[in-house]
Amino acid sequence: QVQLVESGGGLVQAGGSLRLSCVCSERTSSAYTMGWFRQAPGKEREFVAAISWSGSTFDTNALKGRFTVSRDNAKNTVYLQMNSLRPEDTAVYYCAGRTTAVVVSTPTGYNYWGQGTQVTVSS
Repeated sequence: QVQLVESGGGLVQAGGSLRLSCVCSERTSSAYTMGWFRQAPGKEREFVAAISWSGSTFDTNALKGRFTVSRDNAKNTVYLQMNSLRPEDTAVYYCAGRTTAVVVSTPTGYNYWGQGTQVTVSS
């Protein structure tokens, strides 16, 4: 069973930065498309960014320039660098894995999920 474990969340002031990490238990995860999603209380889970096995990145226009996804296949780890954080970025952030090369932005397109890590941005 593939396991994804996120870390790096916490409390930060507006304008600050955090880097989330997601470690995958599968050595072959380098072939996976990896995504980051977030879910705020009372809201649906939304796509944040994704990265293909080859390193191509995809993100939303709303977060472009502030959030950056990257991966280190040698460490089976995906990162989400979050800069210039705002209170509206407060949410639980989830890492997800997809066992095909096609990148999608819908949660139902991902096979594996981490437990989530809380990010809270204070004003």
